[in-house]
Amino acid sequence: MVLALTDRAVIAVSGPEARAFLQGLITNDVEKVAPGRALYAALLTPQGKILFDFLVSESDGTLLLDCRREAREALMTRLSLYKLRAKVEIKARDDLGVFAALDGESLPDGFADPRLPALGMRAIATEDTVAAQSGAETYQAFRLGIGVPEGCDFGSDKMFALDAGLDELHGVSFDKGCYVGQELTARMKHRGTARKRLLPLTTSDATPLAPGKPVTADAQEIGTVASVYGSRGFATIRLDRLAKAPFEVEGREVKVSKPSWHSP
Repeated sequence: MVLALTDRAVIAVSGPEARAFLQGLITNDVEKVAPGRALYAALLTPQGKILFDFLVSESDGTLLLDCRREAREALMTRLSLYKLRAKVEIKARDDLGVFAALDGESLPDGFADPRLPALGMRAIATEDTVAAQSGAETYQAFRLGIGVPEGCDFGSDKMFALDAGLDELHGVSFDKGCYVGQELTARMKHRGTARKRLLPLTTSDATPLAPGKPVTADAQEIGTVASVYGSRGFATIRLDRLAKAPFEVEGREVKVSKPSWHSP
């Protein structure tokens, strides 16, 4: 089953300085992008908080950013602010769609999702070249099931890259050199000061959650609900309090889980 991710959109970054331009801005090493090989990355604030996350792939020498559709214009505006005199063109590509295959089915000109093997294959292509069904909701349910957050869970300028798990999702390079927000991100990594993590949670009675509410254990606040999908969502949780279950949100018991792909 191939899914058309209609909630995603594509930005093309081209020109002779496209790689160098992105290399100095985003969290991952653009030099590793090649045909059939993509990477996951984010654009941070100078203070190290996530503004946008996206996948970066290559097609015919052009770098393609696979991002949230609702965030595309803001991301393009932010990239344009950094452009200055760089020989780079930043363009929306509405002729291209984003596709995913979660069951091992191959995709023409596809690539393995660089975040986790469980996320299967990904491709950016024109709609007439891929036989797919509309699948944004199906894909969302799948990633929630394996506890993978995305930009809608991070918010904008709210969460540090390492608190959001970008390191564990292979979205940060610690040896590529400088990028926006690099200094604080590297300091958190090397000093081990990332004491929170964005983790999935569900209500025990299937009642809806509300964002921004505190998560408590033994009447002490240990985190905050960041995003919700009915009775499921993500919350930033203090790692030193994970053994304090049961957890509650507004007096209702919730289950907080640590996905297997998280570091110990």
